Amino acid sequence: MEEFMRGRYGMDQLGKALFWAVMVCLLLSMLLKGGIWYILGLVLIVYSYFRMFSRNYQKRYAENQKYLQLTQGIRKKFASWKRNAAQRKTHHIYKCPNCKQKIRVPRGKGQIIITCPKCHTEFAKRS
Repeated sequence: MEEFMRGRYGMDQLGKALFWAVMVCLLLSMLLKGGIWYILGLVLIVYSYFRMFSRNYQKRYAENQKYLQLTQGIRKKFASWKRNAAQRKTHHIYKCPNCKQKIRVPRGKGQIIITCPKCHTEFAKRS
């Protein structure tokens, strides 16, 4: 298998997105009993394998870069949500009542006075 894949493009972020799109299409085709979703899923599978086995690195790389550029905002938003969820275990995140700036303070310090770094408004919160 390693010899077969030598010189071929392989899987990238666009390939992974196509895989998940195929899964959604096939799930919809099962739930809605619609042939269009099944056909769309098959077309996406064929295109995904075409990209994976392609030897044209430049074209596939350009396609992947275009995909990454188009989805940059969505991916940044999900990364931000993931980072905030991880930080919530050790920190509280409050918004300044004056300027709405997000402020991160450690948990377990009791009642504290928080000074906003942007507008210097002071407010009390429990950490």
